[in-house]
Amino acid sequence: MKTIILRVKKCGVMTTVQSDKAENGVLNKRTLVLQELGGKYENSYVVTTLGNLATIEFAEGELVIANLRFQTREYNGQAFMDVIANEICKIKD
Repeated sequence: MKTIILRVKKCGVMTTVQSDKAENGVLNKRTLVLQELGGKYENSYVVTTLGNLATIEFAEGELVIANLRFQTREYNGQAFMDVIANEICKIKD
C-alpha cells in the first residue's frame, strides 16, 4: 500500500455492480484519475473506489490524500493491474 497526496484529474460517475461480497448483493463503484503533484507529466493512476467511498464526489483539481492498494490479476492469460483506494480524504485549502 502507498499513501500519497494527489490531485484529482477526473471523477467518473458512480455505478452499481453485482457483488457476492456486498450485504445486499450490490456494490457502489466509481473510477477516478489521480495525478501526483508536480508538473503535468507526473505519474497518474486510474483508481477504483468501492462501497461508501464511491458515493463521494470529487472536483477536478481538488487535492486528496489517498491510501492506494496495487494488485494484479490474471484473465484469459493476460495480467492486469488494479489500483484500489482503501481510503481517500479531501484536503481543505
